[in-house]
Amino acid sequence: MSAYFAFARSSFHSQLAYRNEVWANIFGKLVQVFARVAIWQAAYAGVGAIVVDGVSLQQMVTYALLGGAVMGATRPERIIGEIGRSLKTGDVAIWLLKPLSYPLYLFANECGSFGYRLMTQVIPTVAFTALFYGMLPPASLFDGLMFIAFWALSFTLLFLMSAFLGLIAFWLMTSFSLDWILGALLQLFSGLLVPFWFFPEPLATIARHLPFAWIVYYPNAVYLGRLSTAEIGLHLGLGLGWAALFLAGFLWLWRCASGRITVQGG
Repeated sequence: MSAYFAFARSSFHSQLAYRNEVWANIFGKLVQVFARVAIWQAAYAGVGAIVVDGVSLQQMVTYALLGGAVMGATRPERIIGEIGRSLKTGDVAIWLLKPLSYPLYLFANECGSFGYRLMTQVIPTVAFTALFYGMLPPASLFDGLMFIAFWALSFTLLFLMSAFLGLIAFWLMTSFSLDWILGALLQLFSGLLVPFWFFPEPLATIARHLPFAWIVYYPNAVYLGRLSTAEIGLHLGLGLGWAALFLAGFLWLWRCASGRITVQGG
């Protein structure tokens, strides 16, 4: 495990080398968060109410801030791009000769990048915007702790989704547009842009059961106290089930991909 910890640490330190990029990323995140909050402020002002369908404007502001934090710490396109780059350069074939796991390397690498983005982008952005707009605390201590658990699940699930989709590049021979596909699905079905409680039926019911819902919607809903204790336990179990399913699919796809490399190499 020390080798994978070294990969995570190396990924963290390698990104610290680009200090100007840190400020550029923070500025970009601030613009995104301000835009999301402005949209909801305009929407509530348009209907002339501070509570819509039992959801207050301050809750929606908090949801927008949290949505940027949850999604901002993980970059699916980076994971897919890393697999595509390794495929193009042939570096992925070298992993078959090493006594190390390529899937675990990818996970360790993303953990290091996650820590970097959390410290240099997410926390400063949320802290600044929370002071500017105000941010609600967790509905309860239990909800706050479960939010952390759902956030960890969100990170794991998003990594598995990205890695699973990235491995499809072994058959397409390119990762081009794969990140676009995942990005479009996340924008619509993760609850990042619009929470599911504003979705029309039956689209809302369908979206709540798709794996993308555990990326943004459920962590935020838990934080705001929108789910009961029983519902939190149920959806945590369902989310772990989705993660196990994607893990099995990812490992199966990697075995197929590594066998394909062996065949092509003779």
